[in-house]
Amino acid sequence: MDIKKGDSVFVISGNSKGKIAKVLHVFPARNRLIVEGVNMMKRHSRPTQRNQKGGIITKEGTIHRSNVKLYCGSCNQPTRIMQKLVESKDTKKAKGAKVRCCRLCGAEL
Repeated sequence: MDIKKGDSVFVISGNSKGKIAKVLHVFPARNRLIVEGVNMMKRHSRPTQRNQKGGIITKEGTIHRSNVKLYCGSCNQPTRIMQKLVESKDTKKAKGAKVRCCRLCGAEL
């Protein structure tokens, strides 16, 4: 999966369409993400020793990764990802490292 925890994403479909938010958790096996402030769900909880009052708790639900695009901070637009090989300073490694880059402006993400 090309989206990682801590990335900024642009929501392209659903009730939160057009929102820019941060990824809190990634589930790569299910292709789903938890994004901050998106797909808010309400859960009823009964009183316990930890939560003596109980009540209704609102928290983020998961959304499918096809409903978001990675957001590039340098060009301020949603973008796709391309991978670029960056030469390493270590002479033992010939290939270098792969880095995620913006397709529009070429900046590293």
